[in-house]
Amino acid sequence: MRQLYADILKAKSENKKLLAILLDPDKIDWENVCELVIEIYNSPATHVFVGGSLVLTNRIDELILAIKQECNLPIILFPGNPSQISGKADGILFLSLLSGRNPDFLIGHQVQAAPILKRSALEIIPTGYILIESGATTAVQMVSKTTPLSREIPEIAVDTAIAGEMLGNKLIYLEAGSGAKLPVPLDTIRQVADNLSIPLIVGGGIRSEEEIQNAYKAGADLVVIGTAFENDIHFFNKLQ
Repeated sequence: MRQLYADILKAKSENKKLLAILLDPDKIDWENVCELVIEIYNSPATHVFVGGSLVLTNRIDELILAIKQECNLPIILFPGNPSQISGKADGILFLSLLSGRNPDFLIGHQVQAAPILKRSALEIIPTGYILIESGATTAVQMVSKTTPLSREIPEIAVDTAIAGEMLGNKLIYLEAGSGAKLPVPLDTIRQVADNLSIPLIVGGGIRSEEEIQNAYKAGADLVVIGTAFENDIHFFNKLQ
């Protein structure tokens, strides 16, 4: 039995930085899924996240099993709604969209998911999800019908993250959104990290080794790469 959150905490205590590849099941090239898994296996990733704002495929189980055949990385669900829950994964980020005020994404979907998760063996990791303005209208913004926090006023993100920790979340996830033009500002990452005792995840709009390292230096404990890998599965080869 994996201990996903305990391992993340241990990494944070040892200042070991983590990296997740985010896979949107709707955007998988199934004819080349074996090559995809090999690239994940050979990458510096420590985790695989599976999910998206709006996933229509019913092949999430199939994708997770394909990854597990060749790769031993922990697989964590990153669901936009309860339909994306799969018992084949190792755990789930139980997300609450703290930056918005849409009750469906604050608590509604979570209530629907609760009985499913109660019956599962998934490790459930309560996660405060904070969307930061990124220069483009992102999928999560459209699906959740919420407005991201201003990238010009980091104090709002800081106070939101503090509230998320006080509410009992075990992780805070600062997100610029899939396809973001701009990543989360480094000053926002820095100020949020300085005010948290729990691990900080940062994703969205990160497209280079420099941006990954800058996010780490600013205080991110785990960086998520999604669109950059989605557009080029050899992305990590070019960083070496």
